[in-house]
Amino acid sequence: MKALIWCAFLLLAAFWTGLVMVTGQVTDWVLGSMQTKQVADLTASAGQVPLPAWLALWVDTAWLKEMQTFGISLVQWLGQVLPSADGLMAWINPLLWFGWGLGMLAMLVGAIAAHWLLGKGQGITSATRSSGLAKRS
Repeated sequence: MKALIWCAFLLLAAFWTGLVMVTGQVTDWVLGSMQTKQVADLTASAGQVPLPAWLALWVDTAWLKEMQTFGISLVQWLGQVLPSADGLMAWINPLLWFGWGLGMLAMLVGAIAAHWLLGKGQGITSATRSSGLAKRS
C-alpha cells in the first residue's frame, strides 16, 4: 500500500511538472505573439467563428457569444496595455515555478502523511492482534 502512495505521488508530480512546463511555454508564446500583433489578428478571426447549433442544447448561446466577445476585447486590451512581453515573462516564469514548488511541497507533505498514517494504522492492528492472541492463551 505504501508503494501505491508513492507511485501516485510520482504520477501526480510528473503531471504537475508537465502542466507548469506547458503553461510557461504557452505563456511565452502568447506574450511573444502579442508583441508581433499575431494574437490580435487571431482573436479577430476567432470572433467570426460561428457557434455550433448543438451547443444550444447545453449552453445559452447568447451567453457564450458574450464570453467570446469579452475574450476578444480582453486580448486586444492586453495587447495595448502590456509594455513589453520580455519584461513580463521575466517575472511570470519564475512565479510559475515558485507555484510549482509550493504544489510539490503540498503533495510531498500529503504523501509523507499518508505513508506515516498507513504505517501507524498497521502498527495498531498488529498490536491489537498480538494482544488478542496473548489473552486467548
